[in-house]
Amino acid sequence: MTDLLSGIRVLDLTNVLAGPYCAYQLALLGADVIKVEAPQSGDLARQLGASPELNKAGMGASFLAQNAGKRSVVLDLKGEADRERFLDLVATADALVENFRPGVMDRLGLGHARLKEVRPSLVYCAISGFGQTGPMRDNPAYDQIIQGLSGIMSITGTPETAPLRVGYPVADTLGGLVGAFAIAAALVRQKTSGEGAFLDVSMLECTLSALGWPVSNYLTADVEPQPMGNENMTAAPSGAFRTGDGLLNIAANKQEQFLTLCRLIGLPELVSDPRFAERETRKRNRAVLKELIEDALASAPAAAWEEKLNRAGVPAGRVLTIPQVLEEQQVTLRDMTTRFDGVSGMDRPLTVVRGGFMVDGAAPLPVRPPPALGEHMDEVFSGLPPRIKRKVRAKTRAPAKNGARA
Repeated sequence: MTDLLSGIRVLDLTNVLAGPYCAYQLALLGADVIKVEAPQSGDLARQLGASPELNKAGMGASFLAQNAGKRSVVLDLKGEADRERFLDLVATADALVENFRPGVMDRLGLGHARLKEVRPSLVYCAISGFGQTGPMRDNPAYDQIIQGLSGIMSITGTPETAPLRVGYPVADTLGGLVGAFAIAAALVRQKTSGEGAFLDVSMLECTLSALGWPVSNYLTADVEPQPMGNENMTAAPSGAFRTGDGLLNIAANKQEQFLTLCRLIGLPELVSDPRFAERETRKRNRAVLKELIEDALASAPAAAWEEKLNRAGVPAGRVLTIPQVLEEQQVTLRDMTTRFDGVSGMDRPLTVVRGGFMVDGAAPLPVRPPPALGEHMDEVFSGLPPRIKRKVRAKTRAPAKNGARA
């Protein structure tokens, strides 16, 4: 069984990437994820992607990437009637995730304190660029903004080309992963003690945390990280090397791996060369060492060297494009993707990727395609237990009657 979160209901009020990716991880594990979207437009990602036709249909490729397995309802949270319907949903939820700027939910009258009155055990996760406190909390935050502020761009590229943006939204993705991890942990406590939680996820902090090695080198060894392109600061030879056909990553980080590499490429004399005999001397002379290795690797293509080196215990791998890696047997045989036919707004099958792990040998896959905007309104609201609906409405009427905070 891959439904580790079966029976868990999650309300997904998020847009674009960090929040939707967070909720997608929970949906893959069997949670009932209900995407609460604004009428007419919905998640902005519905309009983003490489296909203008899909964008126009509200099923942009960016949206399709992390919304399979979810159900969609539309609610105008600025209107009183829809806020009441939203509170009906909250009364049935185990967790909620939103990625508005700090304070937006409070201004709607739907902040954590209000929702906790309706569902005391609710796990509330707020994902934002900088967290709910601090001088930058109200600043708008996109992935590239966080990449620049976090230091990632300063160490990406070569000394000549840095700073460079990482080629995908890494800060957004890290924020989503950390959010999903935090929610899953809080759900454990909820199920054992009945206690809810308020989770304040900062994309900047998630990214700094993931920069563990570079940050530690500065904090502990007082060495400021520098851009090194495809080289590895901790060892040599370790990086990307030209071959007879294609680039090959080699990570001969251990002494025995270096010895084996030299033998396999026909340069055993490098082992006794004082410039390369030890780790630190190899690091100081990495440019000369790389040139010698690349001259030897020119005799065969990257694929041949990959097989030969790995078989001998020297870590190596070709540098592939995204289309190439998706065709690799290592990916296809482990069900990394799943296909849906008849998806709303699409004239061809849709293929999406799952999360990065398996459960008891089985791949957690989404059970339904990404939803059309508001596709599940009747299904979701007709399924709300009448008793809970009456209870919630009684609570939400009380503040107006007593003149208390709404």
